[in-house]
Amino acid sequence: METSFLQGNGIEALPQYLTSLAIGLLIGLERERNPSAKAGLRTFALVALFGTLTAMLSSKAGSPWLLIAGLCIVGVMIIAAYFNGPGEEQDPGTTTEVALLLCYAFGALVWYGQSKLAIMLAIATTILLYFKPELRGMTQRLTRRDLVSVLQFLVLTFVVLPILPDQNYGPYGAFNPYQAWMMVVLISGLSLAGYVALQWTGHRYGPPLLGFLGGLVSSTATTLAYARHGRNNESMLNLSAAVILIASQVVLVRLLVISAVISPAVLPSLLLPMGTGLAFGVVATLLGWRRLRSTADLPRPSSTNPTEIPAALGFAMVYVVVLLGSAWLTDLAGNKGLYAVAAVSGLTDVDAVTLSSLRLFQLDKLSGDHAAMAITIAFLSNMLLKFGMVFFIGGKNLAKHVAGGFAAMSAGVALGLLLL
Repeated sequence: METSFLQGNGIEALPQYLTSLAIGLLIGLERERNPSAKAGLRTFALVALFGTLTAMLSSKAGSPWLLIAGLCIVGVMIIAAYFNGPGEEQDPGTTTEVALLLCYAFGALVWYGQSKLAIMLAIATTILLYFKPELRGMTQRLTRRDLVSVLQFLVLTFVVLPILPDQNYGPYGAFNPYQAWMMVVLISGLSLAGYVALQWTGHRYGPPLLGFLGGLVSSTATTLAYARHGRNNESMLNLSAAVILIASQVVLVRLLVISAVISPAVLPSLLLPMGTGLAFGVVATLLGWRRLRSTADLPRPSSTNPTEIPAALGFAMVYVVVLLGSAWLTDLAGNKGLYAVAAVSGLTDVDAVTLSSLRLFQLDKLSGDHAAMAITIAFLSNMLLKFGMVFFIGGKNLAKHVAGGFAAMSAGVALGLLLL
């Protein structure tokens, strides 16, 4: 009824114009709050409406030049306003001018049936305009090392990955260069997020955040670092134990996320042991939290850039070796062969075993329950290694502090396996 009413009155395009008006008002509202901006609420609303109007006329006339002419008119108006002489308090930059051009484009998008896209882009534009101080502060904290990390990750993702063949090679058809490098990109991306956050936050937010970020980058490296701190500084004993326990719990979440991204079908088999282990570990950590005392100087774990080309190549080699070894031993000795590989490989790298097991599941060489079993064994093996590091590097006192949490996580994982 509403559509026919609009069509009958010749104003069937009214919804598009109202959407454009809302977009212009949204962006203009943010600019209105900025006293140095040359354009405000009314200007942005009118430019958005003008974009929809020129798009409509261009479509009715069958000529794209009207739309282009409208864009040129907006550009000329901006240039005229700029050369009109900026006052002392006016912004000499180009942010508002670019926002006006975008507002015109959003209005045109609305007419061409892309209202949802236009609204999403308008919201994103408003966010970028509003959070200028926060974004500037973030870029000031960005070091050359951080920028190199991001660029290296982009090389791994958008330069190396697209040129690799997406085809199975080798024995059992288990080796796929594209898939193997995709695993490198996934793990590097997760590690990079923790690595950059760790560099920016430092020790300002205490053990929970350091343990979380350390677990994202490398729980083994975090355990090694804080085992040394706990041994050399008695006052760091409880803090080191808390960071080590939290980092190990993050590994459980990390494994679930990786499985959900790579092979969601394995997630039901993996959720119970990982979830139970996480719950038990959290309870044990909270029970020991009362011993924790705050400190003004909590050291940050040293970590290497996870996106460096040598590190990426090293992980790719480990992943391929574990994958082929798992496929061969599974064919030779059944699931017991895979479990043996998981137990040995998990001592050094849980991610490689996890990704290899998920890959074998995708190739129908492994069931979901057996893949979950292999991942769980690798996790328990890695826990054993980390406890050994705590005991021999951090000493008996630190080992006593983490023993309860490690035992709780291991028991929870084992119980989850039994309940499968």
